[in-house]
Amino acid sequence: MLSSPHFPPPHPSRARTGAVLALIAILFLLLALMPRSAARADTGPDAAQRAQDGQAKPRGPALDPQAMLSAVVKVKMRAVAGARSNSTLGRERDGSGVIIDDQGHVLTIGYIVNEADSIEITTDDGKTLPAVLVAYDHASGVGLLHSVAPLAGKPLPLGESGGLAMHEPVMILPAGGRDTASVAYVMSKRAFAGGWEYLLDSAIFTAPPTMQWSGAALVNREGKLVGIGSLLVRDAVEPGSPLPGNMFVPIDLVKPILADLIKNGRRSGPRQPWLGLSTEETQGRLFVARVSPDGPADKAGIHRGDIVIGVGDANINSMEEFYRKLWAVGPAGSDIKLKVLQGPEVKEIRVHSIDRVDYFREKPST
Repeated sequence: MLSSPHFPPPHPSRARTGAVLALIAILFLLLALMPRSAARADTGPDAAQRAQDGQAKPRGPALDPQAMLSAVVKVKMRAVAGARSNSTLGRERDGSGVIIDDQGHVLTIGYIVNEADSIEITTDDGKTLPAVLVAYDHASGVGLLHSVAPLAGKPLPLGESGGLAMHEPVMILPAGGRDTASVAYVMSKRAFAGGWEYLLDSAIFTAPPTMQWSGAALVNREGKLVGIGSLLVRDAVEPGSPLPGNMFVPIDLVKPILADLIKNGRRSGPRQPWLGLSTEETQGRLFVARVSPDGPADKAGIHRGDIVIGVGDANINSMEEFYRKLWAVGPAGSDIKLKVLQGPEVKEIRVHSIDRVDYFREKPST
């Protein structure tokens, strides 16, 4: 799912820059003026009064497209030699990030920066600066960087992703946003289970898709950050219904843990158990698509092509069921009893889980 998007040159001509900024300003104006849900009419008994009250409310300060664009940076990373994730993500990765405060913190999607050896960020004005990885929160999927030099961009304020309505218009701002900024619509907010032991209770799905999704900013009509771009998906409305779009990590998942990430490099509380199993869900069966080399499942004797049919004494039929039952057993370090179909035989295999962070490799300290 990871792409290597092409980013346009950071310095278009003045005429082109002005024209594109004018277009973005118009898009934001349209976004602010559009109804919160184009597909849902308010027909209740007090609808007329609510509409009148809504019209009387001030819309707040005018949006500043240039300031919002300046908050989005390009992120480029080179992983450490022998990084565990190189086989699936490549050693060199790039995407976008969002400046979120005056201290130089940049929020991005974690798979871009996991196991980093070096990280560079390129600002909207074309300056390239080194950055360091502060945290990669595997549960939410976000990564947090810190620039080693002051950033000129204006931080993007954090909004409330829970307040997004279905079919509400939003802006997607990747790095190089003068050419790639676009308007999309919220198509659904629902649970998302990824085959790499990843589950969000309420991810944000938008359409039409952007091809520069990795770490892109999802911005609401108030000009606030409500999500971080994660994936290109085939079913933005609901599973099984083909409509391409993007999946975003809601900012509401990040806000409660942000202080911990900045201070401690990780969220507080128990660590989720991790097995090192990548699975694919097909017709109620959970097939093992990949086993992380030297990970817990690999050491326990689980192989590609096996079928996971239960956790403990409970049967499972989906990735979501698998993760919820797995994580309910106990924290990282717990022994997880799996029922696995290997060939014609059902086996009970005990896997000693670990904290996912302990599996990945860090840059050697000097």
